[in-house]
Amino acid sequence: MKTLDVRAHSLSLPAFLPDATYGFVRSLTSADLTEVGVKALMMNAFHLMQKPGSSVVQGLGGLHRMSAWDGIIMTDSGGFQAYSLIRQNAKFGSLGENGIIFRPESSSRKLILTPEKSIQLQFGYGADILICLDDCTHVDAPFQEQQLSVSRTIKWAKRAKAAFQEQLSSRKVDAKDRPLLFGVIQGGGYPELRKICAESLLEIGFDGFGFGGWPLDDQSNLLTDILEYTRSVVPPQFPIHALGIGHPVSVAACYRMGYELFDCAMPTRDARHGRLYALKSPKAVPGKGNDWFGFRYINDEQYMRSHQAVSPGCDCPCCRHYSLAYLSHLYRMQDSAYFRLATQHNLRFMTRLMEQLRNDSQQP
Repeated sequence: MKTLDVRAHSLSLPAFLPDATYGFVRSLTSADLTEVGVKALMMNAFHLMQKPGSSVVQGLGGLHRMSAWDGIIMTDSGGFQAYSLIRQNAKFGSLGENGIIFRPESSSRKLILTPEKSIQLQFGYGADILICLDDCTHVDAPFQEQQLSVSRTIKWAKRAKAAFQEQLSSRKVDAKDRPLLFGVIQGGGYPELRKICAESLLEIGFDGFGFGGWPLDDQSNLLTDILEYTRSVVPPQFPIHALGIGHPVSVAACYRMGYELFDCAMPTRDARHGRLYALKSPKAVPGKGNDWFGFRYINDEQYMRSHQAVSPGCDCPCCRHYSLAYLSHLYRMQDSAYFRLATQHNLRFMTRLMEQLRNDSQQP
């Protein structure tokens, strides 16, 4: 079994990391997450520096103590936020060679995020896996924009690695106690740029890598060719994270390409909005074949009197104790119990998928 070892933790791969952007997964406690098999979380340095604020996080003893989470914490750098905010609307800030300037809506202040500051923040939060600041683009952006993104991402990665080494030295961190550092591979839909970015990051030296940029086309189809190519230019001994990929079918497809880490807000957001994950039949096996996955839309009238559980064979707290009819009732009443049970269910679906993929890889 392949694992990712960091500090006192050993994470079995593949692994799905729920998005706990502000230090929590909505509706769930750390005990709820543990109960459904979650071993690691993805938090966000850019958002945490605003809410609750870096001084608050550090004053509470770091992210682990603040959130009562004993598992692994990976922190994203803020590069994707530059894409989703600034590249969509210039009023929210600007990107330059030194870093990113954010101008939050309804605020007169500006936030400056450099490669060095991002590393300092993530170190100060006590994260186990840090991600370098990168310049994220849309896959359809023109070649020149992608080329500039790759150039910036490589330059920022060098600066981030230097800042990381400085933090290790100044804090006197032993090798066995150090966090891991991941670089992000940009290049949009251009294989030659992906190759340049990957080779440059490998030369700088990182513990793992992330697939950067939006992973879907305009029809929301997975960018299979570019994902496969990017994985092929990274030696297999390095773990690679399919950043932002969370649809169960896409996760299974990316795992077959060689991706081993996944994070996304989709499973928890889907749960809150009444879209629950299920196997299509009691004999369906997660991740196997082309017809194993489906949705249960809890607001559908057909579930108002159903005695069935959400998904055949699921051992989550929701499926063990409650029917679709009761869950439908909770959803229609907008009771908080619905959000907790539904979120636990979708996350357990994801962790069971990881277990199945792991087991399949060990079969002769």
